[in-house]
Amino acid sequence: MINELKSDAKSRMRKSVGSLNTAFAKIRTGRAHPSLLESVRVSYYGSESPLSQVANITVEDSRTLAIRVWERAMVPEVEKAILKSDLGLNPSTAGEVIRVPLPSLTEDTRKGYTRQARQDAEQARVAIRNIRRDIMTDIKELEKEKEISEDEERKAQDDVQTITDQYIAEVDKALESKEKDLMIV
Repeated sequence: MINELKSDAKSRMRKSVGSLNTAFAKIRTGRAHPSLLESVRVSYYGSESPLSQVANITVEDSRTLAIRVWERAMVPEVEKAILKSDLGLNPSTAGEVIRVPLPSLTEDTRKGYTRQARQDAEQARVAIRNIRRDIMTDIKELEKEKEISEDEERKAQDDVQTITDQYIAEVDKALESKEKDLMIV
């Protein structure tokens, strides 16, 4: 029973770290990367589809993304979707290829993105701590119902705390890496 709780905690905490990495991918740094456009959704024959399902996104150079839309009729739709996204990007169309130049980051935007990254990291830490609290409550419940001894309860709580510390450290490492990326000029 305790092992099931610990594995549940690990999987839920892993999902929190994965969610943080997804949030970090949306924060643009000075370099072009296709993951910047993962959140862009395009109206494709009446349904919302991810941009990656209607076009091929490549890095042309360090500051430009090239989008090759598979259907020529979809070019204006893709362009509208990029403009509507809150990424602050201005695409330019040249035939079937849409080029998205990434403006260089000013000191203020770098600080703003760093602040956003810190907020995302803090939300991930809070989520991990909430998972720890839930698991600790379950362990105490098991001890109250006499399914486990006090020693087993204490050992399980120590193990859960170790798992929590491990995932908090992963969040901190990811944040440090993202901040370093943001501050490179």
